[in-house]
Amino acid sequence: MRNVEHLLERFMFASRWLLAPFYIGLVLAIGILLFKFVKEFFGLIPLLLNGDSGNVMVGVLTLVDVALVANLLLIIVFAGYENFVSKINTGDSEDRPDWMGHVSFSDLKIKVIGSIVAISGIELLKAFVNVEAYTTEQLAWKVGLHMAFVVSGVLFAVMDRLSAKHH
Repeated sequence: MRNVEHLLERFMFASRWLLAPFYIGLVLAIGILLFKFVKEFFGLIPLLLNGDSGNVMVGVLTLVDVALVANLLLIIVFAGYENFVSKINTGDSEDRPDWMGHVSFSDLKIKVIGSIVAISGIELLKAFVNVEAYTTEQLAWKVGLHMAFVVSGVLFAVMDRLSAKHH
């Protein structure tokens, strides 16, 4: 019976590798975002030459938005892989981020919600820069959703703080 239990435990422990394709897919998604970033960047040049500063501002905010999403994906890939699959061996590379290997699942949740709030804030700023393109109702929904993200982020942080005190 002990052998069956040991075999079952090894099987369940090895099942963590089923997550690796998810992280590979997220890395490929970063490549897709790079393509979108380059496309948006080159789309700014005609706007700049026409002197359309409002649309240039919206375009630059879109670039920031895409970069934040790519950063979020990279954090999820590194932290998720290291927390749930295996440690990433980078040797003695000086390029290894300081936070890599030190982001717990709780830290990852906070980073994700913080990134979502930042991305939502960029989207809201883009809407206000181009305010004439939106109705009052659309702007109200955008502000309401952003505030829901902010409140959720604060509640996540408070819950983590409270649970850390009890441990």
